Amino acid sequence: MEVKNFKVWDYLVFAGLFIVSSGIGVFFAVKERKKAISKEFLVGGRQMTYGPVALSLTASFMSAVTVLGTPSDVYRFGASFGLFAIAYTFVIILTSELFLPVFYQSGITSTYEYLQLRFNKLVRFATTLIYIVQTILYTGVVVYAPALALNQVTGFDLWGSIFATGFVCTFYCTLGGLKAVVWSDAFQMVVMLVGFLSILIQGSAQVGGFHRVLEQSANGSRLDIIDFDTDPLRRHTFWTISVGGTFTWLGVYGVNQSTIQRCISCKTEKHAKLALYFNLLGLWIILFCAVFSGLIMYCYFKDCDPWTSGTVSAPDQLMPYFVMEIFASTPGMPGLFVSCAFSGTLSTVAASINALATVTFEDFVKSCFPHLSDKLSTWISKGLCILFGVICTSMAVAASVMGSITQAAISIHGMCGGPMLGLFTLGILFPFVNWKGALGGLLTGIILSFWVAIGAFIYPAPASKTWPLSLSTNQCVPSNVTEFVPPVLPSRPAIADTWYSLSYLYYSTVGCLGCIAAGVIISSLTGHQSGEDIQPVLIKPVCNLFCFWSKKYKTLCWCGVQHDGATDQENLENGSTWKPRTESVLQNGLRQESPAPVSGYDPKDKSYDNVAFERITHF
Repeated sequence: MEVKNFKVWDYLVFAGLFIVSSGIGVFFAVKERKKAISKEFLVGGRQMTYGPVALSLTASFMSAVTVLGTPSDVYRFGASFGLFAIAYTFVIILTSELFLPVFYQSGITSTYEYLQLRFNKLVRFATTLIYIVQTILYTGVVVYAPALALNQVTGFDLWGSIFATGFVCTFYCTLGGLKAVVWSDAFQMVVMLVGFLSILIQGSAQVGGFHRVLEQSANGSRLDIIDFDTDPLRRHTFWTISVGGTFTWLGVYGVNQSTIQRCISCKTEKHAKLALYFNLLGLWIILFCAVFSGLIMYCYFKDCDPWTSGTVSAPDQLMPYFVMEIFASTPGMPGLFVSCAFSGTLSTVAASINALATVTFEDFVKSCFPHLSDKLSTWISKGLCILFGVICTSMAVAASVMGSITQAAISIHGMCGGPMLGLFTLGILFPFVNWKGALGGLLTGIILSFWVAIGAFIYPAPASKTWPLSLSTNQCVPSNVTEFVPPVLPSRPAIADTWYSLSYLYYSTVGCLGCIAAGVIISSLTGHQSGEDIQPVLIKPVCNLFCFWSKKYKTLCWCGVQHDGATDQENLENGSTWKPRTESVLQNGLRQESPAPVSGYDPKDKSYDNVAFERITHF
């Protein structure tokens, strides 16, 4: 493949992304130098507004994998990827109305702190360790994969981009904390949009306009979006995307530390919810840009597919190759696209580093040393940012020698997300589940999701379930054309064509439902958790929606949790708080401490402010 190298203007545009991102970190380090406390560093003083948080959530949610991978997927499989807009909608609604209120009102900093309040320390520490391992692994791959794709197409220096990414993210995370991460993400989100818009405008102009794109895409079956086939083995159908996609992204979004940490940094719960809903608008916009970029790319290459012809060696190189083609005579524009891709990388890596530092400090350091001074806590938090920055960069280096294992490493993010989603669902929706059921459910969910994913890795699904749409090489140079045929599968066990061929979007679904089912069964066998020992704020009484006609049935579904017929808002407005039974002891033998009285509910806005949740009691 002919490599088209960057020009001076391309490097200048790309360097500008790193300089501005670093400058934001320096700005907040100077601006907030008199507020050197860990709360300010890790959660922005809990005084963020919804605007920058919404942009930050969108930027980190849409990594470089989205910028490079989604257009490639649409190019090969069609625009059905756009159905993820349905999944994103369900994810945001469930996050803002089910999970966020519980996390926000409980006053936690680490998402996994909830698991100790609801169950015990063992469940909290086990889940935190799983999160740390899978986030480090995923972050390393997120850095390496796009750098490799861009290097092979544009000649952009591989190791220079990897180490620059790791250094810049660590730099502004360590200096500016969460505020620097959020505002850098907001800037990077703008860069991503500008990059996509430039591709849409220039690409559509070269293929004859948007109407031509739609016409050619329809002729190539790229617009056959709706497929109601219920076969769970099909890669992408309406059901696999809308149902499986919801479970997949809710696992890495609704209960993920990186997301929830930024939501609870908002000054009120209302701002946190607005951030999520405005973020949904951003997700739709980025998804539309990525899908339409894939359709334009198909129209451009419809008579000579560079992947089938061997011009590029991997699908993730299609988008960079396309950009270098359409902007061949426009200096600086390839650099803008690389900035677009690396904006996704920077935002994801920075959010991961900050989240890793937060969970490590809150779940391990403060548990072992509960009386640290604010100054020392801040320095430890900054040291953790540096540590995880080095580890994530090193993981990117390790990914270079993993070969095909890299693909498996990316899927680990979803494989762990499903069981974790199931665990938090058990805690919030099932008051009778005890810590044994929670731990057993988590283990069961992980075993199931890893079993199906590793089985699929060893025994790939039949080509009939995953083979792309037709791609033409009629106008390619004959000597370069390589005819691709479905691989001949070796002898396979019967389970390989059923269980192991399950659509990858259902991995999280399997892990989540397996965790919930096992947790309920184990809790029933070992003795239900007493509802009187559970703080009402830790449970979301969704049964009120289904038993609204009967106070008796609602009380029965509360399983003894003292909601007392009043909402959490009414309790806070009236100044009342939950009080546990005398000598209340959790099943794990740890005495449960009474929470400090909570105030701060604003009946006018029907929202809570974060001042109300400055925790007095620490576990």
